[in-house]
Amino acid sequence: MASSADQTETAGESTTTGDPQRASRATPGRRQQLEQLIRENAVEVELYLELAALHRAEDRPLEAKRVLKDALQLFKNDERVLWQYEEAVLARSMQQMREVAELAARLNTPEIQRELTRSQTDWANRRLEVCRARLARDPEKHAFRLVVAEALFDLEMYKEACDDLIPCYEMDAFIAPARLIQGKCLAAEGNLLAALAAFRAGAMRRSVPAAAKYRVPTLAAACDVAKQLGLQLSYQRYAHALEIAEQELAGEKAGQP
Repeated sequence: MASSADQTETAGESTTTGDPQRASRATPGRRQQLEQLIRENAVEVELYLELAALHRAEDRPLEAKRVLKDALQLFKNDERVLWQYEEAVLARSMQQMREVAELAARLNTPEIQRELTRSQTDWANRRLEVCRARLARDPEKHAFRLVVAEALFDLEMYKEACDDLIPCYEMDAFIAPARLIQGKCLAAEGNLLAALAAFRAGAMRRSVPAAAKYRVPTLAAACDVAKQLGLQLSYQRYAHALEIAEQELAGEKAGQP
């Protein structure tokens, strides 16, 4: 399954002024020009969106968050501003987590490990906060339920994660990643037989086969659980299916431009 960070930006329409890739091609001095324009004319929402996109393109999510927070005070009903503000919140939390993880890789001290745990918890909580807010605005955006469930898994709130996924279990577009997360939660709780059933339900459906990108991690997890349970025949079955899924996934990647 794609990382939570990737999944958060899966809905909504992008705007030209809020596009970080386009912002990265801006001419030098554009950021200072935008800051001056905002000071002189604070009623143009596009100025805020473009400035925030420039900050994001320069890997400055904290500054983007500040700009968008100011914009929210002026444009409370602008969905573009709210969306980009939420993206900046997520980007800043992830940035902090990555910075601490890099530090922990060099200096493995108890203090740094505590800070790493704190930053990981913050990242999970920010995903919960943002994606639950987006679901409240549009309950049909079920992809956000996957992000919520992953965050709950990271917080070791396994039952809550499975409960949040209930609407996804019968939906062709979401059943495979949902059953993968469910299986991981059940395995973490020590319920290996139920975890194996969840993995099987996600990866080996005959009516609508799951995409290879989901079958590979799900079948790998099923192999691990079958091995732990000593189910040799089941292990061989899942291992064979995993080999096929891996070949299919490799072929898909080779065909990408």
